[in-house]
Amino acid sequence: MASLYKKVIGGRPYWYLREMGWVDGKPKLVSERYVGTAAEVAALLDARDRAMVPQRTRHLDFGAVAAAWGLLADLGVAGIIDEACGGRPPGLPLSPGAYLALAALNRVVDPCSKRGFADWWRTTAADRFTKIPVSALDHRRFWDAMHAVPLAALPRIEEKLALAACARFGLDTSSVALDMTNFATFIDTGNARAPIAQRGKAKQKRADLRLVGLGLVVTRDGGIPLLSHAYPGNKPDVTQFPQMIAALAGRHAALAAATEQDGTEMTVVFDAGQNSEANFAVLAGTGLRYVGSVPASDCRDLLALPADARTVVDKDRFGGLTACDTRREIYGTKRRAILTHSPELHDRRLPVPVRSRVLLPPDERPPRRVLLPDVPLDRAQHPRPRVHLRPRAADCPPDAPASRARRAAHVCPRAAAPARPHRRDRHDLPRGTRPAQSPPDAHRDHRHPGQAHPDLPSGPLRPRR
Repeated sequence: MASLYKKVIGGRPYWYLREMGWVDGKPKLVSERYVGTAAEVAALLDARDRAMVPQRTRHLDFGAVAAAWGLLADLGVAGIIDEACGGRPPGLPLSPGAYLALAALNRVVDPCSKRGFADWWRTTAADRFTKIPVSALDHRRFWDAMHAVPLAALPRIEEKLALAACARFGLDTSSVALDMTNFATFIDTGNARAPIAQRGKAKQKRADLRLVGLGLVVTRDGGIPLLSHAYPGNKPDVTQFPQMIAALAGRHAALAAATEQDGTEMTVVFDAGQNSEANFAVLAGTGLRYVGSVPASDCRDLLALPADARTVVDKDRFGGLTACDTRREIYGTKRRAILTHSPELHDRRLPVPVRSRVLLPPDERPPRRVLLPDVPLDRAQHPRPRVHLRPRAADCPPDAPASRARRAAHVCPRAAAPARPHRRDRHDLPRGTRPAQSPPDAHRDHRHPGQAHPDLPSGPLRPRR
């Protein structure tokens, strides 16, 4: 067993490394080596640390990239896309499925443009476990891979990916949510190669950009997308509902057959933006169960019900949520209608209290500018300030030409005009002529503009020039 041992020689400590062992059943000193003084030991440790530090390092992203790539590999995304596309187009270093899988990987980890994909790839450690070099990730190769995927193959690819996700994670498809929205794009108005981008009612309030509509069906558990539908941005959501419902019915039948689930029950949840008699007729024909919503303005009789008509749904799961179950005619058919009330949502939507305004008496109103009655001004004592572009005729030298004096007089034709009375306020009085007042008197004198000053003669007020 090795240990450090200190010896004091000449008043200075020295360190030795001793090794003890058992010799003939007794512990004895086996070896003793000199290490040095404390300063020499510190120097040895510093040298060892310097030898262990590398000359250069690289910090690369690994965890999120590896996790997303592993998930894409488990679902077989690249293989499913390549199967639908056929062979690899000539000139592509990678298959179309690999490029689209890489694009999805970038969207999950750190979204950027296709032009900036290669620069982002250099900041990750993905090239080590994917064996994909940066030279194969030019942004033009991504566009070539997208052109290699037929438009008609997208529904088949999406269906196979949904089946793979349900089989891999055991997703519950008994309840799904359907919603539609649109997204603004920066596609130029004159670009006729993107007919799906159209002008419409932008939900992002960007009326200056072209829109693309998107409908999505996701699972209740985890929000995993099962179906998507892209449509032009100038079409309302309600017109795309039948097409999505028909595709969803077929998709659910395929999912039920692939997972060997008993029955084909599925509940579709959607908002009031999809309501119409034609859409409800389509739902009835598919056999899908559904939960919709109706605007409160269409059910004023239910809103008039007293609060005791509602009962608590489930206090453990939903807190104070109350509901009233009834039936009423909605879009030409008797349907089950449930009125719900959430106290938390009600409290958040209460309007902010508005402060009531109190009209104070004239003598208690806050200070305002005081208007004084007309008082004729002595122009000789208080001349009105003027801005002269040229010297006045009186300022011209005696030997100046007559034309210069006439031009100077023409600039200020009212220089010799008689003084005219005008309305004055306290700010028009010359400095030193304002009456001295104590603070209470000054506050009292600041009255309403329509009131005359009590210490000045009353007279008609004229607008200020």
